This record gives sequence, C-alpha cells and structure tokens, in this order.
Amino acid sequence: MKNFTCRGIHYQDQGDPKKLPIILIHGMTFDHNMWNPQIKVLKKNYRVIAYDMRGHGLSKVYDGQYTYRMFADDLKDLMDHLDIEQAVLCGLSMGGAVALRTYELYPERVRALVLSDTRSEADSNETKEWRENSIDSIKKNGLKPFTDGFLADTFAEESFKTNPEGVKLIRSTVLRTDPLAVCGVLLAQAARTDMTHILQKIDVPTLIMIGENDRFTPLSSSRTMNQNIPGSELKIIGKAGHISNLENTPEFNKNITEFLEKLDLI
Repeated sequence: MKNFTCRGIHYQDQGDPKKLPIILIHGMTFDHNMWNPQIKVLKKNYRVIAYDMRGHGLSKVYDGQYTYRMFADDLKDLMDHLDIEQAVLCGLSMGGAVALRTYELYPERVRALVLSDTRSEADSNETKEWRENSIDSIKKNGLKPFTDGFLADTFAEESFKTNPEGVKLIRSTVLRTDPLAVCGVLLAQAARTDMTHILQKIDVPTLIMIGENDRFTPLSSSRTMNQNIPGSELKIIGKAGHISNLENTPEFNKNITEFLEKLDLI
C-alpha cells in the first residue's frame, strides 16, 4: 500500500497500474478507509485509487469554504497527476453526487459510473434546515452530538448489532474530522446544484445501488436516476442502510464486480 499527496489531497494507489482505473469517492465526513472491503477485492484485477476529499481524512482542510466545483476539480487534478485519461468513478452518498458533478463538467474523463446511496436532486428545504441546524450544533456542542445523530440515521438499525466494527470505523472517522471541514461540507451540500437535468445525457455504463433500509436517500431518487440514465442498472442491497458497502459488503462487492466484468467486455 502506497500513500501519496497531490496538492493537499491524500490518496492511495493500489493494484495493477496497467489495468482499468477505479476511483473510489467517499461520503460526507468519511474518508478513504470506508472503502477497505472493496479495495481488498478490486485491487486484484484493477488499478484502485481511494482518496480523501478536501477537508476529510488526511487531506488539507484549506479555509473550510467548499463547493462541489472544488470537489470535482480536485478529482480532475488528481487524475491529471496520475496520468489517468479515463476512470470508473464509484461514489457513495456525497461521493456519488461528486461523481455526477464531475461527469457534468468533464464527461470525457469518465469511463463508467457506480452511484451508491446517492441522488441527483438538490437538497429539499427540510434537508437544508437539517444542515443549518447541524452546523449550529457543531459550533455550540462539538462533533459528538452531531455524530451520534448522524450515525443513527445512516446505518440500518440492525447494523449496530450485526456490524459493530463498521459503525466503530465510521464513528471514529467522523470524530477525527476537523469541525471547520464538517461545517464547510454541510454548506457545500446545501448549496449544490440539482443535477437531474444531466441524467439523460449520461452515455457511459452506470450502476446504481441503494440499501433497502436507506433513510437518508429515498429509493425514489435511485429509481429516478435509473429511469433517466440510458441503459443503467439498479440494484437494491438487502439488510443495508445508507452505508451499503459496509453494511452488506458481500452483496455490494458482487454487484460492482459483475458490473466491472461486463464493462471489460465492452
């Protein structure tokens, strides 16, 4: 395993550098470690890059004022740095939305998309208010109360019993994140543009996945993407909430492996 930094962005580059590159994009307040169960499998047959978005993990926090354009540009810069012309972008939650924004801005750099537990729509007023209240809470009370509530909403209830290590990993990751960065990413989420209009323009193979118990992302959003992205596939992952890659790793890995194997034949 090799760790590198590109313009303040931390990343790992594993697997065969001559094979199809897969770039893994984590969710809000998470980092590259959330993808460990996928890296273990994918690096056998592909080049796998897992990185920390600005403000997350080991990447630079900068000024805490973030936009989706910045996240997309960071990803493009990383690809340029690694001499990767095209890659499969695999993102979960906010990572999936960043993958969509990257496709909107730089479609020629995307070989395929894996969009998990994410949506193309901008935030509703209710969700924007939740983000505003979360920022206020973090500034007044620190990260712990926010983290407790956030995890209760993101993991399926049974996952707290069946996958305590996964819950522990995400909890510790969120608590290690700089509060300035958490507030910055909450603002970026609230300000993001609606990307539903680009769905019909997507002309690369696309896999959509969502946990059957995801309370953060409604199934209707995944169905909207599936209905509007030509030729896309939709897989509903059983016994999983919002962090489906950790909550039902075998099913998630099976879906992405089969998708990539078909991609190799195109």
